[in-house]
Amino acid sequence: LTNDIADRLGATPVITTAADVNKTIAVDLVGKDFGWKIDDDSNVTKISAFMVNEEKIGVYQNCGRKDWWKNKIPANVTIYPTINELKNSDSKGYLIITDETVDDDLLQNSVVYRPPSLVVGVGLHWDTTKETIKDGLMRCMNEFKLSEKSITKFVSIKKEKDVVGLAELAKEISKPVEYFEKEELASVSTPNPSKTVQTFEGTASVSEAAAIKSSGGELVVEKQKFPPNLTIAIARIQN
Repeated sequence: LTNDIADRLGATPVITTAADVNKTIAVDLVGKDFGWKIDDDSNVTKISAFMVNEEKIGVYQNCGRKDWWKNKIPANVTIYPTINELKNSDSKGYLIITDETVDDDLLQNSVVYRPPSLVVGVGLHWDTTKETIKDGLMRCMNEFKLSEKSITKFVSIKKEKDVVGLAELAKEISKPVEYFEKEELASVSTPNPSKTVQTFEGTASVSEAAAIKSSGGELVVEKQKFPPNLTIAIARIQN
């Protein structure tokens, strides 16, 4: 931006930020334009210093926009296809872009970014409470090692009235709720269709179908049942 303004004014740009001067990655700004959140900013200064001083930096990404860095990757930065390869590398610092939990032994030298990548599909009754949904959701996140900071929305079937419990939880954690008509969900292929759900809802799947349809991606958590009145499935948005 500084260079663009200078060109228009016929002036000489003066840039003082170290990352800009060295034309390297600004650790604190990665994914900011896409709504990514830094999980814990306590390491930002340290990893930024590693970056500017051209120490070896490893990057791992399993979700979110791939075009977060539009320039040539700096020579000191290596992108690894798996978290284990990153862990076993000789990198001094790490940039980890993920909706999954990260091992403690990596965290001390990492900046972890949380893209809004997870869509939570919910099948429920009209009287399912906020507490029931929240408990089921947290159990899913913990069991499948996912970060709640990457939840982008809840999705479910359109009913005559919105389920109060789901609306209350969505408001509590500041996430929107998207609803689909039963005909829209009935057209989605899912791994765990139910004849019982078909009978009562007019579609063989609610939680899985809604998560798949909204995300345009694949399930990372297939339908989890919390009898008698809740199912949850989670899909990852594909970018």
